[in-house]
Amino acid sequence: MIVEALVPKALEDGAALPGPLLTELTALYASDEEFQQLTGDFPDPSDIRPEQVAAALAEEFAQPSAEVLLARSEGRLVAVAVTLGHHPDPADPDPWLGLLMVHGDVRHAGHGRRLAAYVEDRFRARGRTGLRLAVLENNPKALAFWTSLGYEETDRRPDLAHGRPCLVLRKPLAAQGADGRPSP
Repeated sequence: MIVEALVPKALEDGAALPGPLLTELTALYASDEEFQQLTGDFPDPSDIRPEQVAAALAEEFAQPSAEVLLARSEGRLVAVAVTLGHHPDPADPDPWLGLLMVHGDVRHAGHGRRLAAYVEDRFRARGRTGLRLAVLENNPKALAFWTSLGYEETDRRPDLAHGRPCLVLRKPLAAQGADGRPSP
């Protein structure tokens, strides 16, 4: 799996994403109608439009420390992750993983786990000591995925964007030795 960062410049000043990339992203977002129904982020989860995906990504990039990561396997876009280097609440010291979505056609192939590990490694390399994320309370599949990766519940609160009930999860990012185990 190859991961690349989507450069915020691509969406600054009203610039559009390249058509083929926007088509790929729209297909990825539309591939998980069940998740889209849970989030309510799109008016019609069965009919997600390119302009809606572009607007959602532009909204992500409105946060100064946002990064969008695109994961490809054999040249195909298989997953997307959105991270925040700094949460809008200045009292929160951890970076956040705002979204990790795997294309519905390739779910259970390990892409989500690999992309999550990639995100963790990036923040660990930057000296960050933990990573947080929020899971919608009505999404038990996501909760099971994240807890299987070692994330633990630290709080319950509404999300900032829409006030939806969420579980806040955190995973410590201890430095790792050459064997992949936490360093003493």
